[in-house]
Amino acid sequence: MTDMTKPARDGAGPGPDAVQVIGGGRESLVPGTPLLEVDDLHIKFHTRDGVAKAVNGVSYSVAAGETLAVLGESGSGKSVTAQAIMGILDMPPGKITKGSIRFRGEDLLTMSPKARRAVRGRKIAMIFQDALSSLNPVLSVGYQLGEMFRVHQGAGRKEAKEKAVELMERVRIPAARQRVGDYPHQFSGGMRQRIMIAMALALEPDLIIADEPTTALDVTVQAQVMDLLAELQAEFNMGLILITHDLGVVADVADKIAVMYAGRIVETAPVHELYARPAHPYTKGLLNSIPRLDQKGQNLYAIQGLPPSLLRIPSGCAFNPRCDRVQDVCHTELPRLVPVLDAEGADLPGRRSACHFWKETLHG
Repeated sequence: MTDMTKPARDGAGPGPDAVQVIGGGRESLVPGTPLLEVDDLHIKFHTRDGVAKAVNGVSYSVAAGETLAVLGESGSGKSVTAQAIMGILDMPPGKITKGSIRFRGEDLLTMSPKARRAVRGRKIAMIFQDALSSLNPVLSVGYQLGEMFRVHQGAGRKEAKEKAVELMERVRIPAARQRVGDYPHQFSGGMRQRIMIAMALALEPDLIIADEPTTALDVTVQAQVMDLLAELQAEFNMGLILITHDLGVVADVADKIAVMYAGRIVETAPVHELYARPAHPYTKGLLNSIPRLDQKGQNLYAIQGLPPSLLRIPSGCAFNPRCDRVQDVCHTELPRLVPVLDAEGADLPGRRSACHFWKETLHG
């Protein structure tokens, strides 16, 4: 039987090694110093149909205690970037062709495989979106949680079980001691996601990457999971990267947002400023797509068309086939991610846009 506690090569889910150590605790960081810095990252996939340019120059950073939300439609490169950070990208067919990923100042991409494995779980952890397929169905949740401590800390079975109970109680799973021997299918979707959060928290990492942590959960449970993540982040002063396509999920928990499209970041901004005044037509379209209570009986807005194939990204701005502001320059010149200015010409802190007509979008 395949060892399902190991991360599957098809990305089906993690085991204790995939809830994926560089020295120094969070307290050793200078305030404001980035915990993680992704710089000009490029990733390609070589397929039978050609080369898919999945990530095309992504740069972002996150500090201790800070939440970065990475938004975009499916296929925009959000999860591929996260897999590269974790070191679980399938290579081949994937290949990192350019860029760096620095954690506490050290480039993860130049580490030996052994050193990289030591980072996963202990310093950087990941919460995958499908908890049911990410947990081994033939092992109890207590055994899977306890394995983190047996593998990484040499704990005995009794000690590992006690720590598993503590984790389950920490993420508010009722009757944790009675349920520690239950199997994943005996828990609801929301409870399984709490178990995944507990697994990520087991070794108190500095950074957690949450990849669509509320997928397939109802709205009430989504709110509970997000509140739990925010509370635990504050308790441990962790950095948090929240990957999602749902802007409604991140409004109350993120500090800043990076919007991705066709493998590039097209806009960055503090969360409330982006919601109030987007500076890219794609971001504006995503915001307009959120259902509103004051639009009862009206048709929901949708961005026309589909994201481009990563095998054939349009020249110029990749969003040009779907953009309502498109002009000739959009078909020929790739817009750079440039500072966004206010009406007086001063930089708006943290704001960048990759649009030739960001002024018209922001002030229009």
